[in-house]
Amino acid sequence: MSTDSHQDLAGKVALITGGTSGIGRDAAILFARHGAKVVVTGRRAEEGNETVKLARAAGGDALFVKGDVAKTADVQTMVQKTVEKFGRLDVAFNNAGIEGAWLPIAEAAEEEFDRVIGINLKGVWLCLKYEVQQMLKQGGGGAIVNMSSVAGLVGFAGAGIYIASKHGVIGLTRTAALEYAKSGIRVNAVCPAVIDTAMADRAFGTDPEAGKRVAAMHPIGRVGKPIEIAEAALWLCSEKSSFVTGHYIVLDGGMLVGPANPGA
Repeated sequence: MSTDSHQDLAGKVALITGGTSGIGRDAAILFARHGAKVVVTGRRAEEGNETVKLARAAGGDALFVKGDVAKTADVQTMVQKTVEKFGRLDVAFNNAGIEGAWLPIAEAAEEEFDRVIGINLKGVWLCLKYEVQQMLKQGGGGAIVNMSSVAGLVGFAGAGIYIASKHGVIGLTRTAALEYAKSGIRVNAVCPAVIDTAMADRAFGTDPEAGKRVAAMHPIGRVGKPIEIAEAALWLCSEKSSFVTGHYIVLDGGMLVGPANPGA
């Protein structure tokens, strides 16, 4: 077992979507280290099973369920398999998302809109729907964290569909928090800036000059690490945040505060 004395999710059952890499994988390992039984979902079985191995090595029990959050039947199965394996569902991190093709609004294809909204927004809605149903079936209580982005708070030229999807996640988060507060279900979101993941590499490029430009967008002088977002999700899923619902945590290295001091 983990030598970490802080078992923030001891005895809890956690569902993490998009757990095959990046933030989702780090969250699965972290949640397991903090005592959770973790169900990891995603579309890539090999990577998902690797996450399960890492979560077990961290001291927790884990299961991979292959599925696409944009499909109702898959989301129902994710929750069903969680309950079949571990008996209940206590916390969820709805992390799955894609960046899509970044194009000006007038140039983007309708199919691209449907694909990005389907995963980033409809997927979060479907997960909320069936996670909340299960939590209510258990008698209420639980914590859910949705993946938004700084893109859910500002505009960004060329990324209109992605921006719309992440704004929508914040709206769903706030509404779900209101609807289920009296049932003891807390719903919050995280809003990262650029994080060192494969998604960021696809969106911004991997050459050194692109790296410098992206780092310069953050006054702190670097992009974020997946574990930094996972730590925030852990806190929001734990009893340490028991009075927090309907909010979002911005994890952006100062990006939304304003441009970095050019003289620094």
